[in-house]
Amino acid sequence: MKILCLSDQEDLGLWDYYTPEKLKGIDLILSCGDLDPAYLEFLTTMSNLPLLYVRGNHDTKYDQKPPLGCIDIDDQVYNFKGLRILGLGGSMRYGNRADMYSEAEMAKRIRRLKGTFSFTNGFDILLSHAPAENYGDQEDLPHHGFACFNALLDAYQPKYMLYGHVHQNYGDFQRVRNHPCGAQVINCCGKYVLDVPDTAYPERGNTGSFFYDWAIRHQK
Repeated sequence: MKILCLSDQEDLGLWDYYTPEKLKGIDLILSCGDLDPAYLEFLTTMSNLPLLYVRGNHDTKYDQKPPLGCIDIDDQVYNFKGLRILGLGGSMRYGNRADMYSEAEMAKRIRRLKGTFSFTNGFDILLSHAPAENYGDQEDLPHHGFACFNALLDAYQPKYMLYGHVHQNYGDFQRVRNHPCGAQVINCCGKYVLDVPDTAYPERGNTGSFFYDWAIRHQK
């Protein structure tokens, strides 16, 4: 499965200079947040591909103008052809604004999903806006990563974590890191194409969770 991963900065080659060939072979589009809703609408409309997103810390505009035709997967595990994608948007709280969370608040969001993780038998991709602590974050509070993301990765050992928030021009930018749990941690600022092998996730309806697998097999 080939996934176009986006975050923070609109790519003019996919917008002002879009041609269908640029998304040839892509199966799914994922957004890590802080992108113009019109950009996301354009991509899903022109490509006729599903686009899943989480919100960034600058996406309060989505309250009035959400990206139409796209799917918000914050605080849920979304199944796409067998690939289980967990959405946890937002950044570290550095002001009194929506889509910002303290470490304790983000940990609470994760605890609320434990029943979901049990039902889905884990997840294959963590789609977030903020990084995990010490894996692509920065020392300043606005760009500091969540320690609870590391605990989440250790507990469920997904194959990938996709995030944004830390731009390429912030310095010390590294696109791909390896987490001790075995996950590839990928900064999707701008765009990144992720090629997910079939062996990286269970076949559709074969996660090992009886009721979840039954539901997925009977999903239209």
